Amino acid sequence: MATPEATELLADEFADPMVGRIVAFLRRVGIPVEAASLEGETFLPGIAVEAGALKVDPVRLIWPGDLLHEAGHVAVSDPARPDEGVSDDPGEEMAAIAWSYAAALEIGLPPDILFHAGGYRGGARALIENFAEGGYVGVPMLAMWRLTHEPHRAKAMGARPYPHMLAWRRT
Repeated sequence: MATPEATELLADEFADPMVGRIVAFLRRVGIPVEAASLEGETFLPGIAVEAGALKVDPVRLIWPGDLLHEAGHVAVSDPARPDEGVSDDPGEEMAAIAWSYAAALEIGLPPDILFHAGGYRGGARALIENFAEGGYVGVPMLAMWRLTHEPHRAKAMGARPYPHMLAWRRT
């Protein structure tokens, strides 16, 4: 049963402006997001991925940037298996990281909101530095799925490179 505080926040959906901004973007790019009272443990606090959608408990959500990472998993998951949830495939994990970084930039969030101190097994700072220096982990997977162009190939093609996205979902 939801607490009175959770019920009130669910009624307002997402009271935190940053969460609202992220959710609006995710919905715009076709990733379903719904406010829900989540019982029990979730992989990331306050977020569950179910059937290709994000369920978010606004009361239990600690790091808003985690929404982008989990949405990245939804975006890069195999469209032939939409109900399988988050894959443990290392390529999809790297692609979700790259996707979430591009999404953060698209909506004007600083990288430390995405790569926060409480996540990435202590490697958040390294990820921020990696992306700042153009070491785009996961981008080859996004390019293979035609979601973006790798920078070195984009220049030869006269196209906009990653972090510009051609599409936000695998098809």
